[in-house]
Amino acid sequence: VDAFNRRVINEDFNRVICEQLAQELDPFGEEKAMIFCASDLHADMVKRLLDDAFKAVHGEAYAEAAVRKITGKSDRVAELIKRYKNERYPNIAITVDLLTTGIDVPRICHLVFLRKVRSRILYEQMIGRATRRCDEIGKTVFRIYDPVDLYRDLQDVSSMKPLVKDPAITLAQLAAELADPASHAAPGSRADSTHAHDVLDALAQKLMRVLRDATHKAEKKPALKARLGELEQHWGVAPAELHKHLKQLGPQGAADFLRAQAGLLEQIEDVQVLVGSRYRPLLSLHRDELVAREQSYGTYQKPEDYLDAFGRFVREQLNESVALAVVVNRPRDLTREQLKEVRLLLDRHGYAEARLQTAWRNKTNVDLAASIVGYIRQAALGEALIPFEQRVALAMARIHEIAQWTPMQRKWLDRLARQLGHEVVIDADFVNRAFAQDGGARQLDVRLGGKLETVLETLAEALWPSAA
Repeated sequence: VDAFNRRVINEDFNRVICEQLAQELDPFGEEKAMIFCASDLHADMVKRLLDDAFKAVHGEAYAEAAVRKITGKSDRVAELIKRYKNERYPNIAITVDLLTTGIDVPRICHLVFLRKVRSRILYEQMIGRATRRCDEIGKTVFRIYDPVDLYRDLQDVSSMKPLVKDPAITLAQLAAELADPASHAAPGSRADSTHAHDVLDALAQKLMRVLRDATHKAEKKPALKARLGELEQHWGVAPAELHKHLKQLGPQGAADFLRAQAGLLEQIEDVQVLVGSRYRPLLSLHRDELVAREQSYGTYQKPEDYLDAFGRFVREQLNESVALAVVVNRPRDLTREQLKEVRLLLDRHGYAEARLQTAWRNKTNVDLAASIVGYIRQAALGEALIPFEQRVALAMARIHEIAQWTPMQRKWLDRLARQLGHEVVIDADFVNRAFAQDGGARQLDVRLGGKLETVLETLAEALWPSAA
């Protein structure tokens, strides 16, 4: 170990590692990283090389204060530790012996091993720096970057094991295993457990990662927040708590739940689309070239085929679903309960709004946020697919014409337009929520001279004209 730690202080080796870390770690982000070096001299080298690598990636935007060497030889080490724990910078700490201080920084999400250790206890202390939960930043996992193979050397003697033994296994594969009666009969990894218990552990862990991350990001993504609210009503449990709910049900109960929620895996995929994926490079030494870029839509490979199938589905269901018929023929009369019913119907058959928007974008090369009502009416009536923001602008132009509004009233109308977002059902309940801090619908009606009902009727009719 000592001989290896002396050899690891090789500039070319460390330069390659630092260049890759600059692609993996975000010096501006909320997540913090800790890099373990072999010596103070090694830490100085890594600091210099990492600064160079980040500058090459981010240019002048990079601040060297984001990365700090924090060792026993650092000046004012207690102050550096305090800043690392409580402030934005530094968010990447390079250390040798910092773990011996018992530092507690819940935001640590990345560990980099650039040294070897003999002791299992010391190794688990190093890993323990990243095991604290941090709901504030939506932390669901931590990552280990291990170019020195420390994890491989000590994993057999370590008591810390990952819940998901095969990270490549998919949610669909886990759900299929859980539904397989053979899994419930085969022995598990723990006493008095079955293989189905192990599968449920892995499934719950993967769901937790996706849905906790989504819940954290939902405050800045209105469409994602609305989608999570719909899923909570559909599942009967908050998405961030779904993994706990499945564990409480047990393997058989969880399998029954997934069977009853037939579209759950597709719904999780839709959430991932709304969250957005992260760039995580894979290391490879061979030369690649782009062969093709394709996106599948369930059983359909082309967006045109998927949208054609959606059109057929809508037309077939018009005589079966009253709520769907209201969307097509009388959208101004649509209730929130009917809208929920329509969304669930489409979800169950693989036609969630996020997928429809993606299909239209890939078909036309134009990103049209037309709302679920717009997609349905286009499929059923051939109605032009118009961005919802444009519909709002046209509707507000009509509203401005129905009265001699005062400048103050026009400001309130403009506020109403900004609050619309992708609101489909325009009613007093919507106004009460949007203007809760300003007295709700009653006070807005006063400000508009008693014309709120006329405004809402005009707005609903202008947004979604009834079918001829």
